[in-house]
Amino acid sequence: MCGIVGFVDKEKKKKKETIVKDMADLIIHRGPDSEGYYVDEEVALGHRRLSIIDLGGGSQPIYNEDKTKVIVFNGEIYNYESIRDDLIQKGHIFTTKTDTEVILHGYEEYGTDLFSNLRGMFAFVIYDVKTKELVGARDHFGIKPFYYYLNEDTFLFASEIKAMLAHPHFKKEVNKKALKMYLVFQYSIFEETFFKNVYKLKPGHYFTYKEGKLKVEEYFHVTFEKQEKPYLEYKQEMKSVLEESIKYHQMTSDVEVGSYLSGGVDSSYVATVAHPDKTFSVGFNVANEGHFTFNETTYAKDLSKLLGINNTSELISSDDFFAILPTVQYHTDEPHANLSTVPLYFLSRLARKQVKVVLSGEGADEIFAGYNEYYEPKVVQLYLKLPQFLRRGFARVAKPLPHFGGKNTIIKCSKPIWERFIGHAHVMNEEEANEILASSLKDNQTLEDILKPYYDKVKDKDDITKKMYLDYFFWLPQDILLKADKMTMANSIELRVPLLDKVLFLHASKIPSRYLIHGKQTKYIFREIANEKMPEEWSKRRKLGFPVPFSKWIREEKYYKKVKEMFEEAYVVEFFNQGKICTLLEEHYQGIKNNGRKIYNIYVFLIWYKKFFIEMG
Repeated sequence: MCGIVGFVDKEKKKKKETIVKDMADLIIHRGPDSEGYYVDEEVALGHRRLSIIDLGGGSQPIYNEDKTKVIVFNGEIYNYESIRDDLIQKGHIFTTKTDTEVILHGYEEYGTDLFSNLRGMFAFVIYDVKTKELVGARDHFGIKPFYYYLNEDTFLFASEIKAMLAHPHFKKEVNKKALKMYLVFQYSIFEETFFKNVYKLKPGHYFTYKEGKLKVEEYFHVTFEKQEKPYLEYKQEMKSVLEESIKYHQMTSDVEVGSYLSGGVDSSYVATVAHPDKTFSVGFNVANEGHFTFNETTYAKDLSKLLGINNTSELISSDDFFAILPTVQYHTDEPHANLSTVPLYFLSRLARKQVKVVLSGEGADEIFAGYNEYYEPKVVQLYLKLPQFLRRGFARVAKPLPHFGGKNTIIKCSKPIWERFIGHAHVMNEEEANEILASSLKDNQTLEDILKPYYDKVKDKDDITKKMYLDYFFWLPQDILLKADKMTMANSIELRVPLLDKVLFLHASKIPSRYLIHGKQTKYIFREIANEKMPEEWSKRRKLGFPVPFSKWIREEKYYKKVKEMFEEAYVVEFFNQGKICTLLEEHYQGIKNNGRKIYNIYVFLIWYKKFFIEMG
């Protein structure tokens, strides 16, 4: 796991050498073990290395035999040995045992057709010294990040946006158009980031850049082609593929691999099958509320004890949480308001004291339909079969009435699916976002504008598949995987996600929805497979995510005042109606409404802005 940077500009070679090193130094946390550079009159490439494979011989950049092509790479390719054997038979000569060199020779042999055959997580750039062309790609699901900046005669790329700040041609500006939908979703949803002219290379895409012209193309697209087969046949097939994927992700390493472990089925299954020597867990030092727990470390310790594995855990205090927020927002690059990002930072810091690589359970919910929002009771499914004009009529009648059982469902079911389901963090709607924004930032953009094109591509599918499809393009790469990469790399540790694997997906995407959600049980087939490996207490536990008691904390005077102080700062009026957001906070503090999630979205954005545009100049 590493960090990559690079650029094309009109600067002299000597100046390029200084700039590219400065860029790489800003992401040294991604690769503290070594650094390497390639610079000529046209291009500069930089690499920071966290050594995992071929510890002594894997430094980058890496060249082909005649040094006409050079690569910088971030990630891991789990099927690199089989590709390497094939390339050797075809006459390619290798000087290292790395997966990096396999990508380079593979591109020489197969061109861009190689990308879809890679199994792993990756973001890389290859430079052709003769043709002066750059080609780069990002993995199928977006496990690894890749950003680029295009402005006049300068093209920049990097694993993290902050690296671009070191380039003298980079113009740092806030993309204010991203703010409204961030407030709705809790993360940056557009291809253009919160920094103007900085874009994400989308998952499953590659680019070519030559003579000032950038071309981006897709090499992999998520599709669901359901196939009818007996349940037991699918179960046996998926059990085999799951165990193989975990083995690949664990064994492809020359350093020790540990595992993150919560109380949920995903990480518990990975830890059970992989059976590493060490697992790691964190929770919050706060009292549980009824069935709602903020500390799952007990579950993790109990399972580790059953498996005979050493577990290391840590409890996070409210002071710890608030103190680390500026650091967390610095590492996410863009404002990111998933509360679980913070405990993931602490978890990664804890694990890094003992290991360099960890396995985790991300991806299983998208692969096997694990989210509670995917499930709809039978009565709701039947209600949705009514013509929409009838459902809208019922909703109009219900809205002004006093609250009654089913009122919210009637109103929700009157809406098209792109308003009913936008993912798992629908913090506020467009109208609520416009209400708190500064007047200059209000707009008429709707969820339909953004989501309907995606839903239209799967309009012939069932609602479960539609929701899963949407998550592959929004929630998964732009929230779940982003925080996983950024928080682990902030602490110089590599995270691997064996439950989000290309081969695994190609098998799972064919499973009929009734095997994914059975009765009220989400992720049914996966849980049944897991149940053969671990006690039912873990395999059947309801999904909780990573609960964080922020809403509870800001009803305490100490943290209420901390947030209020931020809301009242002078720069806030550039983005928000200051009176409106202070009212949200006051209502919450007084116990009138639970506005905790809305407050956190706003608070996190302001912390991010202050960090990058005030403190960093």
